[in-house]
Amino acid sequence: MTFSEHLLQLRTARDLSQKALAAEIGISWRTYQNYELGLREPSLSTLIALADFYDLSLDELVCRER
Repeated sequence: MTFSEHLLQLRTARDLSQKALAAEIGISWRTYQNYELGLREPSLSTLIALADFYDLSLDELVCRER
């Protein structure tokens, strides 16, 4: 699973809109939309905000396995 696919899955599992999630983590809706589309990658501070929001480690958030 790609990072963008994982973001979509996490968001839809919580029945959130892109706009609602973006507002929760303090970014614009268009910026978040680009993350789900795989057009952009988030900054470290945004990754941390997403991980905190979903109560995941950064590794879990970005689908990283050893």
